[in-house]
Amino acid sequence: MIKTVIGIDISKSTFDVALLKNEKIKTKKFTNNSNGFAELKKWLTNNEASDVHACMEATGCYGTKLAEYLYVNNFMVSVVNPARIKGFSQSKLCRVKTDKADCQLIAQFCQMIQPDPWKPTDQHIQKLKEWVHRLDILLANKLQEGNRIEGSSPEVVADIQAHIEFIDERIKKTQALISNHIQQHEDLNDNYKLLATIPGIGDKTISVILASLSNIEDFDSAKQVAAFIGLNPKHRQSGSSLNMTSKISKTGDAKLRKAFYMPALVSIRYNPIINEFSQRLTEAGKPKMVVLIAAMRKLIHIIYGVLKNKTPFNENIMKKVIDV
Repeated sequence: MIKTVIGIDISKSTFDVALLKNEKIKTKKFTNNSNGFAELKKWLTNNEASDVHACMEATGCYGTKLAEYLYVNNFMVSVVNPARIKGFSQSKLCRVKTDKADCQLIAQFCQMIQPDPWKPTDQHIQKLKEWVHRLDILLANKLQEGNRIEGSSPEVVADIQAHIEFIDERIKKTQALISNHIQQHEDLNDNYKLLATIPGIGDKTISVILASLSNIEDFDSAKQVAAFIGLNPKHRQSGSSLNMTSKISKTGDAKLRKAFYMPALVSIRYNPIINEFSQRLTEAGKPKMVVLIAAMRKLIHIIYGVLKNKTPFNENIMKKVIDV
């Protein structure tokens, strides 16, 4: 059992820390910047906490800098899915929801579960992730502006269209930046060429995969990747209710999960493996959404097989690898 752990509850401007040592808890709030990081290190030193396991939720960009700081300063850091903390909270029947209570809960989770250590993403992968995120924002902005056209006066429509043209230019430049960045790095470029052989996925999806699943070697199976994304089935059987429809867990990255929606639709038509698989499900009477989600999972299996084996897509070989 780890004697000294810290649970960290992250927000945009501050973070709360609970130090759990020898069954005693101390808490303190810090600013979420370099000064706050240094103050945290000093506070830990003053409390004679040297061999520390730090744990925080995966909260997007807010906690990345702190996690990197702790890692560089030789602290063991775990960055866990918020769904795990939520489940732990429910198991303890927690009723209080405050920053102070949350950091204490995370510390208790860390002490009991001892989650796996985290390590920073390689800089060139992190840069790709930032540009992919930027492209998503631009595409969303374009959609929002397009939705504002209906019902607007001609003068306002002209202004909206001018803004859309500007956004289109930024989209093209961002896409070019992403493409150039991939080509400049051997590991990204090699994986890009492999993924491009899979029918049903295009450049945008490939860039998302390269940014979000660059650590494919860390997964032992395609099922683990599906669970990471939240596409693993959540079975529902209880008492006499044995025929309840299973749903996906949705415990992974929602944006990453969404990125496979359109590729799965395209793959149902143009990927021979997924086309055949989907037809079997449809003929068995499965609802359309069930078929689509199954196609998304099958696409993950194909992507995993291609990247893990460093082999371009081949229908006959892939059928054996993913057991279709």
